[in-house]
Amino acid sequence: MSEMSFEEMLEESLKTIRTGEVVEGTVIDVKEDEIILNIGYKSDGIITRNEYTNTPNVDLTTVVSVGDSMEVKVLKVNDGEGQVLLTYKRLAAEKGNKRLEEAFNNKEVLKAKVDKVLEGGLSIVVDEARIFIPASLVSDSYEKNLSKYAGEEIEFVISEFNPKKRRIIGDRKQLLVAKKHELQKELFAKINVGDVVEGTVKNVTDFGAFIDLGGADGLLHISEMSWGRVENPKKVFKIGDTVKVLIKDISGDKIALSLKFADTNPWISAADKYAVGTIVTGKAARMTDFGAFIELEPGVDALLHVSQISKEHVEKPSDVLKVNQEITAKVVDFNAEEKKISLSIKALEDNTEETTKEATEE
Repeated sequence: MSEMSFEEMLEESLKTIRTGEVVEGTVIDVKEDEIILNIGYKSDGIITRNEYTNTPNVDLTTVVSVGDSMEVKVLKVNDGEGQVLLTYKRLAAEKGNKRLEEAFNNKEVLKAKVDKVLEGGLSIVVDEARIFIPASLVSDSYEKNLSKYAGEEIEFVISEFNPKKRRIIGDRKQLLVAKKHELQKELFAKINVGDVVEGTVKNVTDFGAFIDLGGADGLLHISEMSWGRVENPKKVFKIGDTVKVLIKDISGDKIALSLKFADTNPWISAADKYAVGTIVTGKAARMTDFGAFIELEPGVDALLHVSQISKEHVEKPSDVLKVNQEITAKVVDFNAEEKKISLSIKALEDNTEETTKEATEE
């Protein structure tokens, strides 16, 4: 038997490798755009930037160091220059796909950072495996602009898993809906009619404001925003405002809210403030053919009948009065039970005449 040469013994001691094989190597050199590995083969292995990660323009010297051990996959045994072409990201993606398949089967909640905001949704990378969350599954409400999610860490589940078609779909919406249902259940278990709670203005419309109570929304109707009149809710509230509201009614999953707190009801002290004979000042709030309604304070209106506007004949209140005009008159009737107050300018004029007459006689 002939003795083996040193070169032959060295060749014999080195392992053989095949395309597609997973091998382990040690980093012996790192550049910005490539990594050189000793994989125990007659040639060193090389990982280009594109085969390390999907992240563009990453400086490999910032993520890998000489001496690091890496598990990689063989792409080509000879890249044409005598080196073995390796991939790290494809092996990581295979492992990532397996991880995502397990998460899909187990309905596991995953947490990861948004990699890209696309026109139709969000792109997320987990262990080099890419997941797409369509815009319709990002939130439990429509969101036109998804840019706020860029770089944010979010929770989601895998709702569809088909790596052969490169279709791995994530779903954040179902988690938000489930959480909302749980919070809703907790909220309805602890609130009662008459409670005062704190909420956040979620939306404002022409007829009222929707208040987020932390699990469910309540409607604060325009008629319940004040004891007085509110012309436009959008001039009173804006989205994000924090408000304390009274729970007026609970019907099924609907909550009616109010800002008309009992202790602020202006009619509590109205009997003293607007007793018959009292001279008051208010603003003309609205006109009818039979009279003008004068707002004495928010929530307290009084009727100035057309026959009580002047001693002279007045056809319609609007002929002599204007909305928002300040009016001084005398209270001639007060009905606490029906919350009705009647005013008269004529009676005030009569008082003036009587006072003048008395002064003249003296």
